[in-house]
Amino acid sequence: MCSAISREAARRRRRVESDVFGDLSRLLPLQPSVRAHLDKPSVIRLTLSYIRIRLLCLNSRTDMKMNMYLKILEGFLMVLSTMGDMIFLSDNVSKYMGLSQTELMGHNIFEYTHPCDHEEIRHNLRLTADKTNLQVTQKRDFVLRIKSALTHRGRVGNLKSTTWKVLHCQGRVKLCTASSSVSCLLLTCRPLPLSHTLLSTHTFTSQHSMDMRFTYCDQRVTSLLGYRPEELLGRSIYDLCHTLDTSCLNKNHLNLCLKSQSVSGQYRMLVRSGGYVWVESHKILKIPNLFWS
Repeated sequence: MCSAISREAARRRRRVESDVFGDLSRLLPLQPSVRAHLDKPSVIRLTLSYIRIRLLCLNSRTDMKMNMYLKILEGFLMVLSTMGDMIFLSDNVSKYMGLSQTELMGHNIFEYTHPCDHEEIRHNLRLTADKTNLQVTQKRDFVLRIKSALTHRGRVGNLKSTTWKVLHCQGRVKLCTASSSVSCLLLTCRPLPLSHTLLSTHTFTSQHSMDMRFTYCDQRVTSLLGYRPEELLGRSIYDLCHTLDTSCLNKNHLNLCLKSQSVSGQYRMLVRSGGYVWVESHKILKIPNLFWS
């Protein structure tokens, strides 16, 4: 008799629990087909993420601007907490990572990134968490390697066959002191190498040795900087860079050596006729030479 009562009580608890999770799942801003495949831990994880993202004061107007921005962005949006939790990713993340928004949200970025990049990520998050500096316009610009389920042919695999994809992450710090708000990192993440559409009339390609000396340069450099390709052979890119911008190139060079791909911020390059122009470089490491465009 007692055993039957216990079994019935357990069934009643499971029904109540299922109803609660069902109601909670229906409140998530997801497609019904996506909600139908969520298990209970996923419902909790996503619910907490959406609560946290709403605390960042994202409203319908912000959502509309975000959707318009994603149409022109060569990448996806990511919001990181000061502990590294991915509290939001735009739903187009699957296009670049092969992993869906619901698979990633609520997880910690350290679970998906290369161990050698963890200290750099901590460095950015550690500064973000410093509430003694309330400059909400603090910029972030770094490169990291993250797991991707996309194959080289663009097909979606699974987490057991992931590869490392290099992301260029740029954004700003959002610092909040109110107890009802959270501090976070707002980032746009662009996979490298970037689209070949970058190779337009306003770009040129070159090849460099490991000390960044030109070993090849195409003809387009003449119309952009005034140099003939043969004039640049053997010269270091540092010879043409403005002195105040060498730290930008140093960081770019280090990322390239460590992560095989890199993109610089804007820096000034010397023009043959005098003066400087602002440029940005995208690099891929290929042994034995560096290819730079």
